[in-house]
Amino acid sequence: MKRSVENLSTSKITGGRRRPLRSRKKHETNRFPNEALVGEQITITRKVRGKNVKTAIKTIDTVNLVIDSKAKKVKILKVLENATNNDYQRRGIISKGAILETAEGKCRVMSRPGQHGVVNAVLIK
Repeated sequence: MKRSVENLSTSKITGGRRRPLRSRKKHETNRFPNEALVGEQITITRKVRGKNVKTAIKTIDTVNLVIDSKAKKVKILKVLENATNNDYQRRGIISKGAILETAEGKCRVMSRPGQHGVVNAVLIK
């Protein structure tokens, strides 16, 4: 998938094809979105700009839940709501702001699983 936000080879007014003057730079190329699901934990690492590395979650079955300023690792039962996208809610994708059902009760995700590689949540009263 070698596409980018900007189009390097636009068409001419006459309809002919223009050849790009340069190829795309690494930060201009698009990537597939990383969508975290509920399941046995699988993480991946990606090289990003500036020789940095991002850890992303493909699937996860536990959440770091904060209850009264104490962190606890709890099993995820299912994704109840996801305000980001109705399709995400239907497919059970975990993203920031998603509401999960756990053994302790409902919780809201505060981290970005596709970017941070961890699911942190706060208990909803």
